[in-house]
Amino acid sequence: MDLLYFAWVRERIGTGQEQRDPPEAVVNVADLIDWLATLSPGHAEAMAEPARLRAAIDQKFVALDAPLGSAREVAIFPPVTGG
Repeated sequence: MDLLYFAWVRERIGTGQEQRDPPEAVVNVADLIDWLATLSPGHAEAMAEPARLRAAIDQKFVALDAPLGSAREVAIFPPVTGG
């Protein structure tokens, strides 16, 4: 699965993209965020407050409880505000 990170999420993890194969127990975006938090101190810092994160599966915005299904790409990013 391709994982894309944006803004301060990318900065804390130290990369904007990586490929990972989550374990079978990871079934939705919230599970993915919890699992990612275990991968490194940077991941843990970026995923520390899931309520501050948004996600997209295969370029469609989804809620954090959305099932991953056969997702090829998951993007994780902070909320975007207009100005």
